[in-house]
Amino acid sequence: MEINGVLTGLDCIELEKWKKLKDHRLGLLANQASVNQKLSTAREVISHLFPGQLKALFGAQHGYGGEDQDNMVETPHLHDETLKIPVFSLYAESRHPSSTMFDLIDTLIIDLQDVGTRVYTFASTMLNCLRAAAEYDKRVVILDRPNPLGGDVVEGNLLQPELYSFVGPYSLPMRHGLTIGEMALIFNHLFELDCDLEIIPMQGWHRSMLWNETGLRWTMPSPNMPLSQTAQVYPGQVIWEGTNLSEGRGTCRPFEIFGAPFLEAKAIKQVLDPGAGTGCYLQEYQFRPTFHKWAGELCHGFMIHILDPHAYQPYYTSIALLKTIMELHGGDFAWKQPPYEYEYKKKPIDMIMGNSSLRRGLESGKSLHLIREDWLPELESYSGWRKPYLLYS
Repeated sequence: MEINGVLTGLDCIELEKWKKLKDHRLGLLANQASVNQKLSTAREVISHLFPGQLKALFGAQHGYGGEDQDNMVETPHLHDETLKIPVFSLYAESRHPSSTMFDLIDTLIIDLQDVGTRVYTFASTMLNCLRAAAEYDKRVVILDRPNPLGGDVVEGNLLQPELYSFVGPYSLPMRHGLTIGEMALIFNHLFELDCDLEIIPMQGWHRSMLWNETGLRWTMPSPNMPLSQTAQVYPGQVIWEGTNLSEGRGTCRPFEIFGAPFLEAKAIKQVLDPGAGTGCYLQEYQFRPTFHKWAGELCHGFMIHILDPHAYQPYYTSIALLKTIMELHGGDFAWKQPPYEYEYKKKPIDMIMGNSSLRRGLESGKSLHLIREDWLPELESYSGWRKPYLLYS
């Protein structure tokens, strides 16, 4: 196997033919983005390395094949006709593995591509698996993958405990700067799970790397994450899910494109805080979503172009846009109402932003400067707190 660039945990286990898993009954939590350097899937790699040992497959939100759209669109359990094993959905009537599922295995291998943003649900699915493995006395092996946003920069307020949910299981900032393996170490320790956990680290990845520096090919981890640029804007643009603005679902460039029929893009740009344009360009844009919010209607808004990913602050940019839109279009703008990711009472925007006082500050006209000043001390504290869990320099 010719090696170039970063080796993921899947690449590393393939090279080392990990003897610790010999004779273990294996489960695999993965999806269509769980591929090696040659784009062979984790299912293919694991079943080849450990013939006859793979006893069950597991899928997170959007399905094992990444086929299902949006939140609260559940995926049924399936059957792999080639391997003759079940494919269990962990985004179905329950999002927790059952004892029946785990009775089939001794070790669960997790190979999921996270996108570096707190609200992406793969972290919650992983946490549910760690909890179940601890309860049912199973082992978990995580094949680590890059954070596409790098691991140096963190941004945003920390999630408040009263807002823990499937889109935020722990007090991380929106842009958390962790790999999925590092998050697993945090969860196992902070929730006192005592799970038998091992991380297969990457080789060649360092914290300053953005996705385009890894040498890896981007494979969509979910239907509305088509490009690595989508992941770069997502820490900010995901907030539109908590509003009546289209976040671009139903277009070819979700999250980069956003808007609504009532927006006046030119007026927004004229009064937008200049700092919101740091590292990016907001192109005035019209689009007609084919599904989801405002399906079939002409929307006015923007397409975000990232000019300097090191200077661009996605969360601040989108919060600034949100504040301006609320001020200019208060009569038409609205918060999305529950349910959202299986929470039926709390406001979706509070769950997404992670602090209801942030929403209240926006509603009361609080300045952007003060809004950001509020989260900087806790963000600085987080940067120091996470250091013992970091696997890469």
